[in-house]
Amino acid sequence: MNSFPKLSAAEVAKNIKNGQTVAFSGFTPAGAAKVVPKAIAERAKELHAKGEEFRIGVMSGASTGRSLDGALAQAEAVLFRTPYQSDPDLRKSINEGKTAFFDMHLSMMPQAVRYGFLGPVHWAVIEACDVTDAGEITLTSSVGASPTFCHKADKIVIELNRFHPESLRGFHDNYEPEDPPFRNPIPIFRPSDRIGTPTVHVDPKKIFAMVESNGPDEAGTFGELTPTTRKIGENVANFLSGELKRGLIPKGFLPIQSGVGDTANGVLNAMGQHPDIPCFDMYTEVIQDAVINLIKQRKCRFASGCSLSVTAPLLREIYADLESFRSKLLLRPQEITNSPELVRRLGIISINTAIEVDIAGNVNSTHVLGRRIMNGIGGSADFARNAFMSIFTCPSTAKDGKISTIVPLVCHLDQSEHSVIAVITEQGVADLRGKSPVARAKTIIENCAHPDYRQILHDYVALSGGTHSPQTLRAAFGMHLAFEKHADMRHVNWGEFN
Repeated sequence: MNSFPKLSAAEVAKNIKNGQTVAFSGFTPAGAAKVVPKAIAERAKELHAKGEEFRIGVMSGASTGRSLDGALAQAEAVLFRTPYQSDPDLRKSINEGKTAFFDMHLSMMPQAVRYGFLGPVHWAVIEACDVTDAGEITLTSSVGASPTFCHKADKIVIELNRFHPESLRGFHDNYEPEDPPFRNPIPIFRPSDRIGTPTVHVDPKKIFAMVESNGPDEAGTFGELTPTTRKIGENVANFLSGELKRGLIPKGFLPIQSGVGDTANGVLNAMGQHPDIPCFDMYTEVIQDAVINLIKQRKCRFASGCSLSVTAPLLREIYADLESFRSKLLLRPQEITNSPELVRRLGIISINTAIEVDIAGNVNSTHVLGRRIMNGIGGSADFARNAFMSIFTCPSTAKDGKISTIVPLVCHLDQSEHSVIAVITEQGVADLRGKSPVARAKTIIENCAHPDYRQILHDYVALSGGTHSPQTLRAAFGMHLAFEKHADMRHVNWGEFN
């Protein structure tokens, strides 16, 4: 037992003032604070009913769960949010202009907090499975930016979640690099290297209170593999197998980073089943169900990540057999999992998902029709720009074929063509290495675009009349405009732009 004050979540919420910034643990719903944010949301509703203003700035490692982003958004209690989100209510608030959201590369979030770029952090609310009187905090199923939040916050509230076992101590490698100038290298040379401490150590005097909780992470479930996601996965696996046979990937293979979601699950599943892809390591942000399945299949030796973001039944299974995973899993801060220095050094193969890709290879990861944000850039650029091999995947169409994900020009730019070596859809693979803009356009159209859109895109290229980059400013967003007007990109009429 420790001697920190034991308060209810409601008692903690009463101490948080309008306009203050609260940093929450969590990277996806894994390890996210749960009971205190719900209490803050209830306090906001009470104050709003009295006509009083109450909104807080919200920081986290990445997205969180419904009890955090969802509850606060429903209570109209979010003044600003960074660096990433995925909650439908919060997304609605952001797109309606009610909540200020600023997107950030996830590797930069902790250092931006340390540098003071985002202002003071008044509170850190951190989920833990154990805390000692000496201020040693054992985190739960994620690390995210929690070490930095703890060190920079004026006051810390610990959500002691009894669902997560105290024996998680040892699964975390907490390390913060020095600030410039003369920063030392981060001494990781293999995904399994440990360089930090198993706990986050803080001044015990900063711990304002402990709040008891007992509940699993609010992780969602992934959809079953579809013919499209299965084919995308097969195309990725076959491409990597081919690179291995050509000697362009070392025989022992390289660490893999994969995004999150159904397409990512399809990719990892296909890699696990491919007979020519050897056992490999993961050095990634999110360890999801597919990664655990690869470990069980002995296709993945070791997984280093920022969060253990798995479905509740699988998390219970892991906790029931924790010792067998102790030598196979490690959780780190996002500043380390996403470090460009380490991505380049380790030679990571990066596989991420796009919303749309243009004929030059530029990627939009975040916005629909250029103005409505979906989630955020996340860590994709941290990996893509520095990877040994950077791959972006997406289905070739959306909305029952009414939207082509291959377009003349992306309506919002997140990754430039210079950071992308391959685009892969269920239609095929566009290897962009060593190709001029005209050749890139032809390769992407022929190999990745849906057959319904190939001639449409070739006709667009013809509008440029033969230039270094086949773009025509007056028509570049013609397909997007056609969707806005007709709800179907196939109705574009290039003649309107002559």
